Amino acid sequence: MRRIWFLGLAAALLPVGVMAQAAGMTLEQIAKTRTASGVAISPDGGEIAYVLAVPRQPGVDEDGPARTELHVVSRNGDSRGYVTGKSNIAALQWFPDGRSLAFLSKRESDGTRGVYRIPLRGGEAVRFASLKTDISGYSLSPDGARVALLAPQPESDALAAQRKHGFTQKVYEEDWRPTALWIQDVDAGADARALKIDGSVQSVHWSPAGDRLALVVTPRQLTDDTLVFARVRIVDTDGRELGRVDNPGKLGQLAWSPDGEHLAVISAADRNDAADGRLTVVGKNGGAQRDLLPGLLGHVSHVDWRGNDRLVFLSQEGVQTRIGEIDADGGNPQTVLAAEGSPVWGGLSVARGSGDLALVGHSPQHPQEVFVLGRGQAAPSRLTDSNPWLADVRLARQEVVRYRVRDGLEIEGMLVHPLERRGNQRVPLILVVHGGPESHYSNGWLTGYSQPAQVAAARGFASFFPNYRSSTGRGVEFAKSGYGRPGMEEFDDLVDGVDHLVDIGLVDRERVGITGGSYGGYASAWGATYYSERFAASVMFVGISDQASLVTTGDIPQEQHLVHMGAFPWENPEMYRQTSPITHAQKSRTPTLILHGEADPRVPVMQSYMMYRYLQLAGQAPVRLVLYPGEGHGNQRAASRWDYAMRLMQWMEHYLTGPGGEPPAYQLEYALPDAER
Repeated sequence: MRRIWFLGLAAALLPVGVMAQAAGMTLEQIAKTRTASGVAISPDGGEIAYVLAVPRQPGVDEDGPARTELHVVSRNGDSRGYVTGKSNIAALQWFPDGRSLAFLSKRESDGTRGVYRIPLRGGEAVRFASLKTDISGYSLSPDGARVALLAPQPESDALAAQRKHGFTQKVYEEDWRPTALWIQDVDAGADARALKIDGSVQSVHWSPAGDRLALVVTPRQLTDDTLVFARVRIVDTDGRELGRVDNPGKLGQLAWSPDGEHLAVISAADRNDAADGRLTVVGKNGGAQRDLLPGLLGHVSHVDWRGNDRLVFLSQEGVQTRIGEIDADGGNPQTVLAAEGSPVWGGLSVARGSGDLALVGHSPQHPQEVFVLGRGQAAPSRLTDSNPWLADVRLARQEVVRYRVRDGLEIEGMLVHPLERRGNQRVPLILVVHGGPESHYSNGWLTGYSQPAQVAAARGFASFFPNYRSSTGRGVEFAKSGYGRPGMEEFDDLVDGVDHLVDIGLVDRERVGITGGSYGGYASAWGATYYSERFAASVMFVGISDQASLVTTGDIPQEQHLVHMGAFPWENPEMYRQTSPITHAQKSRTPTLILHGEADPRVPVMQSYMMYRYLQLAGQAPVRLVLYPGEGHGNQRAASRWDYAMRLMQWMEHYLTGPGGEPPAYQLEYALPDAER
């Protein structure tokens, strides 16, 4: 597949100086970028299994989401593919003897998704566990003889028969089926034994002592419940409850100590905390949580154990990640690896025998790769290179920027400079806003299909990624700072960041665009309406346009109420009205491109229909709506991602560096291989 530019469509819009920057990154390269995830280190620390996401090539492969392959890398960097090609691997676990690996997959001949086992030293993968419905999660017993399985409760034979006769109606939020728990012997041919659990089980963790399971359970199998009403239950291997953890809100990872006496729980601080991030420990029967890092100005994202009484964790702090250790009673805290200058860590696995750490990390120079950090090792060693072609790509400079906003609060963000800049010439800017807002940008790899920062840099743009108030990475108080005031000061922080870049002489105030997805799409809609005079272009993705209808039609009304809005629409209608972009549609003079997946349950597509119609009826600026059939809250298929990336760059170039005026042609020239045959 040859290098894809916009051919006559967009090339004519590029400044002469930008056309010469062919050594920078291209959209084609984004589309083929591979990423590593899901690390699992062997018990002796000698080898690390990981999942490699391999995107499908638009116009070459059958369209769909990225393939996921099983690879194993040794400590010397020798990486081998174990299950590759047309595969969909997930949830890697080592068998206790370290001789084989378990994983979830569904092969072409399988009726449902099952659990497979593959020997490390040769041999085919064999499915050893399956149910009538797709298995969503599992946990091996400490001796490897049994496996706990999670899967949706199968529908009755009578209901299945009715569906065959066309009775396919859905009863909204009532006809859900719980995710149930089974235990099965690993030996082939054994039947699974169902355990009776009240509620719907989201995850299962078999204690290393072998006598109990830690479960994450929700009242119903609804998105709202999984976000804010998930609680920890401890049961024996027959399903009898031994204890519970009544965590107050959102829930993150769980991890048993090697002796099974303690359970680490990453949790929210309270029911109004927007994100889990507090590192707590309870006993083997649950009970009250003990916060090991009270007052942490960060968010703990991953945890594991380095011995029976010692935890290791990843803490997202500002735009970096710190690797720390602490005793189970909160004593002797230490920093294993300081955040400054290190990759951004997003995965963690501890070898039970050696205590070595397997990590997934990314940096401004590369996407996620596999690293290892041995005991006493000063710095992690990178073991994989999933995108060797990156060595021949010129990447633009990336730096951390800090600035004061109008009320004195300090905000930080990531700035990707243009790859080339003529002297002190001011440059166009793309402001990229993260979703959530309980999320944040880190000083790592920032380029993807919906935020092509390095492609924009090669074409003469700067890109700015601000961590506005309500972002994670700076503790509970900062993450709560927008509670009950969505948009408002949060989005003032965005404009103040643009002003800072203008004041330092980098950005041309008249050539600023804004984009983002979900809450970032909300910010893009806000920039196109309330702050229209500040933005020359807006690209809104799966974004919010009307707060009241979002609460009443989306799938997370309780999460919206508890951690964001603080009130329902009938309790504070004026707040809902004023914080909705459609209220300010008459102010819009910003050309706006709206993109949305038609199957989005989180921010229903009606939000984009409303934004489009309000702007069209206002008639003050061009507006275009592009819908992606079958896509949800973010595009997964290769063709949808490719189309999105092209449209984003086309819109920004047309209105920030090109002729402006009427929108560019809505049909794109994809220049795919099959179009040339």
